[in-house]
Parts: sequence; C-alpha cells; structure tokens
Amino acid sequence: MPPVDSIPRLEQFVSRPNFWRRLQWYLDRTFYVRKRQFFGRTVYGSAPSLYHHWMYDTLAWKKMTWLGLPVQKSPCDLWNYQEIFHALEPALVIEFGTFQGGSAIFFASVLRAIGKPFRVLSVDVNPCMASDPDVDFLVASSIAPNVAATINKLKATFPGPIFAILDSDHTKEHVLAEMLSLRPILGRGDYLIVEDSNINGHPVLKSHGPGPYEAIQKYFQLYPNDYKRDAAREAKFGFTFAPQGFLIRN
Repeated sequence: MPPVDSIPRLEQFVSRPNFWRRLQWYLDRTFYVRKRQFFGRTVYGSAPSLYHHWMYDTLAWKKMTWLGLPVQKSPCDLWNYQEIFHALEPALVIEFGTFQGGSAIFFASVLRAIGKPFRVLSVDVNPCMASDPDVDFLVASSIAPNVAATINKLKATFPGPIFAILDSDHTKEHVLAEMLSLRPILGRGDYLIVEDSNINGHPVLKSHGPGPYEAIQKYFQLYPNDYKRDAAREAKFGFTFAPQGFLIRN
C-alpha cells in the first residue's frame, strides 16, 4: 500500500489548470446540461428549456406578427396548430382571447388554404379593429351565457370538428370556467388548446399565481375521462407555451 503522502491531495488535483472547465465540459456531454446568462442570472437546463426561457424572458413572443397583426404566441405552437388544422379540418374555430386579432386572422388564413367551409369565432372583452370575411369578433366575456349560445348557433351552420383555444384571462378560476363552459359543446375528436399553462413556474413567470396549468389539473380531477393528452404533439418541438394543454375530447 503506497504511503499516504504519495496520494495527491484533493486541493492539488482541483487546482490543476483548466480543471473546472474540463469538468463542466464533461458534465455537458454526459448529462446534456447547458448554461446561459439571462438578465444576470445563470440558467441551467436542456437546450429546449433554455430556448423557452429565452423566448419568454426577452419578450420575443410579444414581437410576433401575422400579416402585420400582433400574434403573442410561440412560433412552434403556431406551426403545430396549422398541422392540427390540416389533420382535423375543423369547421369551427373558437378563440377565447382576441388581443389585436392576429391569431384569428392566422387561423382563417390556414383554413382558407385547406379549402373546406369554416368559421372562426374570436371572443374578447375588448373590441378588435381587425377584420376578416371568415372571422366573427365578439365583444364579451368568454364565460358569458351569450357566448355559448353563439357557439351553438355556429355549430348548426358549420357542422363538423371544432378546434378551441383558450388565451384570455389566465387566472385558474377563469380558465377552469372556460373549460367547463365548453364541456357540453365539444364532442369526440374535437381539439382543445389551453394556452399559457407555462406560467406560474411551468417553467416561466413563477410569481404569477395559479393559472391555466392549475386549471387543467383541477378539471382533470373533476372529469378525468373527458380528454386525452396529445403528448406527442406537445413534445414535437421540445417546448410549448401550453404544457399539458394539448387535449383531444374523448
């Protein structure tokens, strides 16, 4: 057995040139860990997670436009939506949360290219100046009784699959109320997107408080068999602004 004095001491080992840089390289390669600086803080995680934080923290998502109109969404999610449209061929799109109308116009543009009869209903408490021949802009709360009545009228005129997307008030209570209001409206195979479930620490905006993510959890506690998660679609681009929120009606 070699004498103790012949065993290099730990501090001698770690003080070797480039030790810490080489250790970080090894961890990067072994555990697929990356680190970047965001507003003075170091963030660790996979490349998709870091891009998610970058997209959100730099407010790049607020700079998105479609045909000149703001669309405050992830471009990866928008690409997913048009793929869903192509597969589903919805006759009716229900959007809760209009903002300036960019996403509603985007939905109509994609559906016109598909070429089947359709209608888009976009609902918001604030009026929107955008216009499109295939989009109805309704000024109302998304959980108001007249909204459900309007949707049912449109269902009769445009029978077929429905794509619904929730992007209005992001409190848990409001999103849950929206999901409950759509329960008697959506049928088997219809698609529901619950957006911004990434907030309240999933993984961004930890200080928000219970929001869409928690609303989804509560809904599944109440009605566990209403929807199945489209996990493959959700994971397609590595991250989404709607984690747990790609849902297909059973």
